[in-house]
Amino acid sequence: MASVGFLGLGSMGAALARRLLGAGHDVHVWNRSRGPVDDLVAVGAVACATPREALAHPVSFSMLADGPAALAVLDAESVASTTGGVHVNMASISPAEAGELQRRFAAVDARYVAAPVLGRPTVAAEGKLNVLVAGAPGDVAEVEPFLQLFAARLWPLGAEPSTANAVKIAVNYDIIHAIQAIGESVALVEARGVDPGLFVEILTSTLFGGVVYSGYGGMIARQAYDPPGFDVALGYKDLRLSAEIAGETGTHLPTLAALTAVFERALAEPDLARLDWGAAAEVTRRGLLPASDDEREEGAA
Repeated sequence: MASVGFLGLGSMGAALARRLLGAGHDVHVWNRSRGPVDDLVAVGAVACATPREALAHPVSFSMLADGPAALAVLDAESVASTTGGVHVNMASISPAEAGELQRRFAAVDARYVAAPVLGRPTVAAEGKLNVLVAGAPGDVAEVEPFLQLFAARLWPLGAEPSTANAVKIAVNYDIIHAIQAIGESVALVEARGVDPGLFVEILTSTLFGGVVYSGYGGMIARQAYDPPGFDVALGYKDLRLSAEIAGETGTHLPTLAALTAVFERALAEPDLARLDWGAAAEVTRRGLLPASDDEREEGAA
C-alpha cells in the first residue's frame, strides 16, 4: 500500500484513480471542480485543496485535459512539492509540452515519466488500457507496479518521456484517418441504398477486423456519437499536435490539410461539435465540405 497523488478527475482520470483505490492504495485527489473529488472521497480517497498537496506524495499522477491545462496546473509553485518524488503524466500533450514539464520537475530534483494511454474510460475501469511509457529506466521501474493496475500491456518507449507523447499523437492521427475512411466509404454505399450497418459488418468481418474499425464503424453506422468518449475538439487538438510534430521533424503529411478541414467543419456545426470525434464522419455524409477543383474535374471526367 502506497500514498499517491492524482490530479485530474475527468472520466479517464477518475477511472484510473478508482483502480488505485481498488488496489488498496492511499489516494489523494485534486480536480478543478469539486464534484468528481467528492465522488472519489465517497469511495475512500482523500481530497486535496491544491495541486501542491496532491504532488507532495512520493508518487503522483496527472490526467489533465490537454497541454495548456497540464502546464497551468503543474506550475513551478506546485511542482516544488514533488522534490525527491516521481510524477507520471498520463495526458495527451505535445512533445514540446512534455519537455517543458520534464524541466520543471528536474529543477526541483523530482523525476518525470510520460505514460499516455490507448483506450476509453470503460477500458480503464477494467484495467485493460495500453499504456505508452517513457522515462529513465529506474523511474519507470518504480512506477510500473501502479501502471500495471491500469494496463493490459505496457509499451516501453525509451528514456525520453516526450517520445511516448509523440507515439500517442501518431496513434490518434491514425484513428482519425480510419474515422474519415469509414465515413467516406459509408457515404459511397449509402448513396447506392446499402445499409451502413451491413457494410460495416462486411468491413469488420473480412479485411478490417481491428478495434478501431469495429468500434468506430459501428458508431458511424448507427450515428451513435452521444455520449462522447473523446470529443471532436480533442480530435482537432491531436491534428494540431500532429502538425506540430511534423513541423519539428520536417515530415510532410499529405492528408493533414484535408483531415483538418473536416474537423474544422465539424466544429462549426453545433450539433456535431459536442459529440464523439467519430461524428467527424458526418461531414462527408452530409456533404458539408465543397469539392475541390481537382475533385470536380475528376468527377466530370
